[in-house]
Amino acid sequence: MNIKEAKQEISHTLQAYLEKDELGNYCYALVRQRPILLMGPPGIGKTAIMEQVAEENGVGLVSYTITHHTRQSAIGLPRIREKTYDGKKISVTEYTMSEIIDSVYACIDRTGKKEGILFIDEINCASETLAPTMLQFLQNKTFGSHKVPDGWIIVAAGNPPEYNKSVREFDIVTLDRVRKIDIEADCDIWMEYAWKHQVHGAILSYLNIRKEDFYRVENTVDGKFFVTARGWEDLSEILKSYERLGIPVSDQLVIQFLQQEEVAGKFTAYYQLYTKYGQDYGICELLDGTLPEERKAEKQQMAVNGGFEERFTVTG
Repeated sequence: MNIKEAKQEISHTLQAYLEKDELGNYCYALVRQRPILLMGPPGIGKTAIMEQVAEENGVGLVSYTITHHTRQSAIGLPRIREKTYDGKKISVTEYTMSEIIDSVYACIDRTGKKEGILFIDEINCASETLAPTMLQFLQNKTFGSHKVPDGWIIVAAGNPPEYNKSVREFDIVTLDRVRKIDIEADCDIWMEYAWKHQVHGAILSYLNIRKEDFYRVENTVDGKFFVTARGWEDLSEILKSYERLGIPVSDQLVIQFLQQEEVAGKFTAYYQLYTKYGQDYGICELLDGTLPEERKAEKQQMAVNGGFEERFTVTG
């Protein structure tokens, strides 16, 4: 499944889980509301689609990366309370509210949205001490003794073992309590998103020509080399900033975002051509209508004499 299809599936699930009857009660039994587990390579937009689904459906969103949490922050801190049973005072251990559950209630208070999505990222990288807690969370929608509020669905995400050495594989007991969706990188789908979000034209143009460079992960004896969707989008922002400030773009900059030498080198060379064509063809003046007619004819002739890749780049 690609990221666009996964987004649609989450949106449909949200609508199904939050459907109400004529009395305002939820139709979908809580015990049957399986959390969604998104599994796929890093940087393909799992977190981004959660923000989009929440916004488009008008619900709240609380997002956590579980690797940042200890057992204490996830389930709360212990405290001793005295209770009376059969006329005897007994010391009982209770727990403060989980930081994660508290954040859900804080989101409700802040936004006024009583329904939403609790998104737990890197769930299969939780520490060993948190493993039983995460199973309880997926089974019962609780952290410790505190329950996720009604109207909030759970979506979790993780990376397959080949991308993260800290990954713990889920057992059948856990997988039997979630709806697992495997996501693959898809350049065409990402390009739809990239056009809407004004990703730098050089990146759009380059990936139109070389889609095979969109996503790469290589784990070799010489190290780990990778190019991800997140890398392209972050590179887009730094390119725009450098251009505004008049700072030259070098291959040393590009490889910080596209951490695969071959792809970084090819894109840097392409970016330099892209910039040169923009200047040679007077693209800015052409688009804002200030390019004189005689120069426009000259640029048209340049395009006639140029090769396919040159014309394609200019169009981009």
